[in-house]
Amino acid sequence: MLSKRLIACLDVRDGKLAKSVRFVDTKDIGDPVEKAREYYLDGLDELVFYDITASSDRRSIILEVVEAVAEQVFIPLSVGGGVRSVQDATDLRLAGAEKINVNSAAVRRPALIAECAEAIGDQNVVLSMDIRRVGESAGFPSGYEIVIDGGRRPMGIDALEWTRKGERLGAGELVVNSIDADGTRDGYELRLTRMISDAVRIPVIASGGAGVPEHLYDVLTDGRADGALVASMVHYGDYTVSGLKRDLHDRGVKMRMSW
Repeated sequence: MLSKRLIACLDVRDGKLAKSVRFVDTKDIGDPVEKAREYYLDGLDELVFYDITASSDRRSIILEVVEAVAEQVFIPLSVGGGVRSVQDATDLRLAGAEKINVNSAAVRRPALIAECAEAIGDQNVVLSMDIRRVGESAGFPSGYEIVIDGGRRPMGIDALEWTRKGERLGAGELVVNSIDADGTRDGYELRLTRMISDAVRIPVIASGGAGVPEHLYDVLTDGRADGALVASMVHYGDYTVSGLKRDLHDRGVKMRMSW
């Protein structure tokens, strides 16, 4: 059995670490480079960096911030926000990113997934999805819809259908971000994560809603996720990376431990 991963998410706006609730009321909360180094030294498995306004602003990611983070951490760094072309993906790889996240641009032009997979390897292409609960209907048999541009634009695409298409096109990993749970600290969307995990063969990372250690345990077991993404619970100092990993280990979840 592969070890589960604990992944910290750095949402960055204008070069500053930011946090929102359900994609609104975004506040600046610190320096992303300092936080990246802190989490790395505390045993983090992987780091995800999102430039949260790059897509909606129709601009490229701020490469100098990616470079600064990459200089401080020696664990997998996954970067997304505003990736629209193979050139964007290549630029990010040169800046120090190991994995490239595609999201809004891939929904608009799905061929982007296949192009990036061919250029940099499918294992380095992550399809990140922002998903909102809409209820089951003929148009949304899963009950969930894909939303792009930082939660601003619903696309009329069923989330499970898009998940399967992304895998077929060459995505090597999925990030399932529940807009309904984002920043609430009330727990992950277990039904959504489990549904997608059961539908694909590639790793699934759960995102949105972590508030207490029990939530991580639930999503890595009942939710069948391969990794759990955390933000608020470590950004605000309520928990540490090492403490969360130890708690999961003690509960019987296979984790990469540094001791």
